[in-house]
Amino acid sequence: MNQPIICFGQQPCGFFPKRYLAAKILTARHLQKEIGGEIVFFFHDSDHDPRETTTILQDQRTNEDVALNFQFANRIQKQFSPLYAKRVLPAWQEKTARQLPRYVSRFLAAHFKENRASNVANFCLEMYTRMGLLAGIRVQRSSASDFRARAVAVSDYFVDTQYEGEIVRARYRDGKLLLHKGGDRFVEIPGGEFGPEQISPTRDTRFVWMQSVIRCSHYVAGASEQHYINKADAPEVKFVKRDDISDSGKAYTELS
Repeated sequence: MNQPIICFGQQPCGFFPKRYLAAKILTARHLQKEIGGEIVFFFHDSDHDPRETTTILQDQRTNEDVALNFQFANRIQKQFSPLYAKRVLPAWQEKTARQLPRYVSRFLAAHFKENRASNVANFCLEMYTRMGLLAGIRVQRSSASDFRARAVAVSDYFVDTQYEGEIVRARYRDGKLLLHKGGDRFVEIPGGEFGPEQISPTRDTRFVWMQSVIRCSHYVAGASEQHYINKADAPEVKFVKRDDISDSGKAYTELS
């Protein structure tokens, strides 16, 4: 009999993860205790939205919230590069490391300072690992060329391509590569041939694409996922609502 595969998915969601990611992890661990099997984290580091990594912390002296985020090398990289291609600026890390003792424990601040990852996705994943959140969990990354090569073809997708010296994530539509400039505005960029290793899914095709590789038996879904995932596409999967957690959009700052 096949062992259960318990999966949850998430973009990099802050250099300290948002509390809703911690809730997904805890839900998966509780389920694993009940039914056994393996936990898989689908790390969607192909996403490009810089707002995803906003990290909301609380000042320990004033109890006020502060929103911190990575700084980016240039406008193209900030707006359009996938998270695995957004570079971590050493000056930003040094400045932020000096601020962190106001918001988190000295142990967590030290982990941040010692993190040597050169891109945003790796930096976040390294922090989640250092915090002990991913112990015993297999990580599958949407940016990995072998994952992409194995995934089923989908009709709606993005293509990672070179543009003005950066890797960007362009929407493929009607034979064109498009960058979203906001509202209804798009700019077409040059594009040649591309293969599966450059393709990542849109929100609506992401689950089918992911499931074609991971083949999970159970999926821990967040609040928004409950609405947009078409569960009819995966009748073999049991969808599990993640545990409730307070202040779900704020940073989780506990060490396991």
